[in-house]
Amino acid sequence: MRVDLNCDMGESFGAFIIGDDAAVMPFVSSINVACGFHGGDPSVMRATVQLAAAHGVAIGAHPGLPDLAGFGRRELAITTQEAYDMVVYQIGALQAVTAAAGVTLQHVKPHGALYNMAARRPDLADAIACAVRDVDMRLVLVGLSGSALITAGLAQGLRVASEVFADRNYLPDGSLAPRSDAHALVTDVDVAAARVVTMVQQHRVVAIDGTAIAITPHTICIHGDSPGAAHLAQRLGTVLRAADVTIRPLAAAART
Repeated sequence: MRVDLNCDMGESFGAFIIGDDAAVMPFVSSINVACGFHGGDPSVMRATVQLAAAHGVAIGAHPGLPDLAGFGRRELAITTQEAYDMVVYQIGALQAVTAAAGVTLQHVKPHGALYNMAARRPDLADAIACAVRDVDMRLVLVGLSGSALITAGLAQGLRVASEVFADRNYLPDGSLAPRSDAHALVTDVDVAAARVVTMVQQHRVVAIDGTAIAITPHTICIHGDSPGAAHLAQRLGTVLRAADVTIRPLAAAART
């Protein structure tokens, strides 16, 4: 068995420090770099890409809604054309940074509200998939397991990676519990680790109401802005290797 372990990074901007990227980086195989809309700025993008390159970690673009104040986690009323345009723009920004650093961009994973909106809206999912296709067909599109974004990526001929979450709880329909829910986050590292092993070995996760949900775990996400992210990443690596699961970059786990 093999799986990718990814983390959202590069979300600091200006004078604001978000997460401890340097502490998390040694324990993941892929990262999703903020591209300036929900977080990140040109200098942070450059530093994050350089840090990933130094650790041999694969790099992906993490395009979000233009909402710094809400950290991209508030839904905005956008058209499909706007979604397409903002994803193309943000991928292009990070592609320039990776090219300057002499490394390759591996994947695209929408952030926050854009990710959740695309998970349930086929029209928005298709706009994002088309944006990725038109920029570079070699990029892997990452989306919530079982979601409209995975379906759209496959329809556009992209390689896709179905994502599951170590530090988030699920609703019975397979969507993520909203952050407004008191049970949205999994904060106990041991609980998160046990859940991840079950996800990878049994391809299922238990929702907050006890419903067993079928999932496809190509890549496991942790959030870099969560307290203790480095400890969680290290723990996940330990339990996965103990379960004979190989941790490899996202491109090795993607499907067509």
